[in-house]
Amino acid sequence: MAAIEILGLEKTYMVGFWRKRPKRALQPLHLTVEEGEIFGFLGPNGAGKTTTLKMLMGLVFPTSGTARILGHEWTDPEIKAQIGFLPEQPYFYDYLTAHELLDYYGQLSGVPAKDRKRRVEEVLQRVGLTDIQGVQLRKFSKGMLQRAGIAQAILHNPKLVFFDEPMSGLDPLGRREVRDLMEQLKQEGKTVFFSTHILSDAEALCDRVAIIYKGELRGVGAVEDLTSTVQGKVEVVWQGTQIPASMKALGAECHVTGDTVRAVLAENQQDAAIDALRREHIRLIAITPLRTSLEAYFVEKLQPSQAASAGKTVGTAV
Repeated sequence: MAAIEILGLEKTYMVGFWRKRPKRALQPLHLTVEEGEIFGFLGPNGAGKTTTLKMLMGLVFPTSGTARILGHEWTDPEIKAQIGFLPEQPYFYDYLTAHELLDYYGQLSGVPAKDRKRRVEEVLQRVGLTDIQGVQLRKFSKGMLQRAGIAQAILHNPKLVFFDEPMSGLDPLGRREVRDLMEQLKQEGKTVFFSTHILSDAEALCDRVAIIYKGELRGVGAVEDLTSTVQGKVEVVWQGTQIPASMKALGAECHVTGDTVRAVLAENQQDAAIDALRREHIRLIAITPLRTSLEAYFVEKLQPSQAASAGKTVGTAV
């Protein structure tokens, strides 16, 4: 069963002061997220990611379209109990402690009183906030507040979790812990839908991703498929800092990093490169085919619109 089915959701705002004009924040969106997967919703700032999440949560009403969540209409109040949500910029009462905050959210989410204390301790441990007993939220760093927000999103053991920029404000260790948490949620059979513009996190985590730009869906696919294309080039790594002239003659792009050299060249020049290193008695370390990165796919999906926009600008100027 699909966890999320987005069926033509669209959002248009009226902007301006005297003469209001429509501005389309999200073009009709059709998207399906399967149950039990980690799905990344990728795009630059202002692409429409947060607008989409807020519509799915019922915080913003769409101009048109509908959606289904866990097999039910997205507006069904009962389905909200199965959803966890972390907004991009959560706001909490400053003078509460993390325990008080989560106890409050636990009551709102319907967590039984007899289980609430145990669940609060469990989720605080999962997000790395076990040593903040009695500390008020106003003394938390941005990263600690983000962890508290993640804790409230999973407190009631939801089947589906929405995270809007969950890595925001976290240091490298915190980002790693959040990635581990998402993988644990997947192993528990939960569905994770998160938006981000940090492509390295998406590439490490996601089963599938969708690219959105200026409110338009540009591409959807499995990360493994998107990054499996061989570019027709190989990376050759050898010991030392010496760069033979024969390697440069093959058109290799060489870079010295520490006590090794990394060279990128055409795949059909691989054997000639090995022979050149052997003649110079240089120790070969590795040969790796270069594959398309998620970043390259992301940029590729944005470029057509950028080119079209540039063409329109030039046309207008003429």
